[in-house]
Amino acid sequence: MELICPAGNYQSLVKAVDNGADAVYIGLKNETNARHFAGLNFSEKQISKAIDYAHQQNCKVYCAINTYPRESYWSRWTDSVDQAMALGIDTLIVADIGVMDYIRSRSSEFSIHLSVQASATNLQSLNFYHRNFGIKRAVLPRVLSLKQVAKLAKTAPVEIEVFGFGSLCIMAEGRCYLSSYMTGESPNTKGVCSPAAFVDWQDKSEILESRLNGLLIDRFAEGEHAGYPTLCKGRFEVNGKIEHALEEPTSLNTMDILPDLHQAGVAAIKIEGRQRSPAYVAKVTKAWRSAIDQAIKTGTPAAPQAIAELANLAEGKQTTIGAYERSWQ
Repeated sequence: MELICPAGNYQSLVKAVDNGADAVYIGLKNETNARHFAGLNFSEKQISKAIDYAHQQNCKVYCAINTYPRESYWSRWTDSVDQAMALGIDTLIVADIGVMDYIRSRSSEFSIHLSVQASATNLQSLNFYHRNFGIKRAVLPRVLSLKQVAKLAKTAPVEIEVFGFGSLCIMAEGRCYLSSYMTGESPNTKGVCSPAAFVDWQDKSEILESRLNGLLIDRFAEGEHAGYPTLCKGRFEVNGKIEHALEEPTSLNTMDILPDLHQAGVAAIKIEGRQRSPAYVAKVTKAWRSAIDQAIKTGTPAAPQAIAELANLAEGKQTTIGAYERSWQ
């Protein structure tokens, strides 16, 4: 079971590789990837350096080109594909069928992983992508129960990858319009949810307010952990009660069910967090390397203390196993 870790910059890549990642995933410095934040991602020179370092330690490098191209900027996506392939990237993580078709026009064998942004949740979808584009692996959205994941892992014609730790996207991934509704910039095309240019923090004595494009998202009391202002994790007044109506700021942590995921035949565990620090990447990679090795060797989950320690790195300092525990099918 492969451990795939985030690398938003070269320093994070080194930390992931040194602490036991089997693969790292990166993005280019443009909106072709879904983490197009200032200060993140790789230039052509940095990618070559990153690939050399990773390959020296038998670690693969995957490149996300997983946003949806706009017609007038189509060449930006094809140029990014050309660049990544020429530099020696091991796999491209892709959501758009046009981009996949372009890759296949260049190579019938180059490895394609279906991005979580494609939001493929059923066998028929995976069969389609495999039959038409020869995908090797699919990253499942974080909306499926453990039973559903296990069924797909046993029946799909491709490898199955799931998220194991990190921030949750509660929407049908690749289909969210909340950020574009608030800011005019969609994460599905521009590569960023709640762009920093639209985020404003206002300190009002003992209350900290977060706003997105001028609109109030949340208020935090002194000492309360403040989440990044995304609309889905804001607080709303519903029937006179102020609450997280959609989702609380919390992180996914599946260490408890890691042996179940391994037994189900899941091929890879992905750690979210290309926007996080190298220190975060180092700690999380080391913890998950140990947990995966233990699950494979003994069939048991990590110690409760190890699982609890990860909560300190989680969004809002709290974790959940999300849809994995839900019984609906």
